[in-house]
Amino acid sequence: MRSRYEFPYPPAETRERYPFHRLEFERRSNDAMASRAVDFHAEMDARRSVRMLSDEPVPVRLIELAVTTASTAPSGAHQQPWQFVAVGDPAVKAEIRRAAEEEERINYEEGRMPERWQNELAPLGTDWHKEFLAIAPWIVVLFEERYGIRDDGSKRHHYYVKESCGIAAGMFITALHHMGLATLTHTPSPMAFLSRLLGRPENERPFVLFPVGFPVEDCEVPTLHRKPLGDVLTIL
Repeated sequence: MRSRYEFPYPPAETRERYPFHRLEFERRSNDAMASRAVDFHAEMDARRSVRMLSDEPVPVRLIELAVTTASTAPSGAHQQPWQFVAVGDPAVKAEIRRAAEEEERINYEEGRMPERWQNELAPLGTDWHKEFLAIAPWIVVLFEERYGIRDDGSKRHHYYVKESCGIAAGMFITALHHMGLATLTHTPSPMAFLSRLLGRPENERPFVLFPVGFPVEDCEVPTLHRKPLGDVLTIL
């Protein structure tokens, strides 16, 4: 079926100034698409946030592949405003744990986290102890690039930074689960210590932290239920 567009893309003048190529796209039957979708949903529905990660080594190549996949995410003006920092050094991981636990201890025990928030977290059984940060073989920190730096040192404005990083983070989690690794999203608040410990430049800000590894044997997770489709989808 050929759709009629009044204003086809790309405009002729844009094609003359910038490179374009024909999209490679495989068409599948409705049945094939549904089958793939059902299988993929079943795979992703088994994904869980894991807080008991083992110290079993994970090849750095797997981290590289997950970041490569995450970097296929769409981004505002295709500026890809993210930087992934993978930490495998035990000493640095220990420093991250100490700093994160201090912030979380204040959150949980000194009132920085309101009671209503702690009540919502109660079924998850979380507290300020974050041993997984030192035990997991990798910590991957996603930094958002608030602005870019051109070769001449001038600033380049970035657009939709948080939205872009959020999509990349989701694709990173998906890639890890698909290959057989476990992780969880950890956002100790505040997170400025990560910039200091990891020596990041001024234009970067911590967005989310992922400990990555394999679950320990007999790992347990909370019994949770995802919202049914009718609660998350409206069709007009």
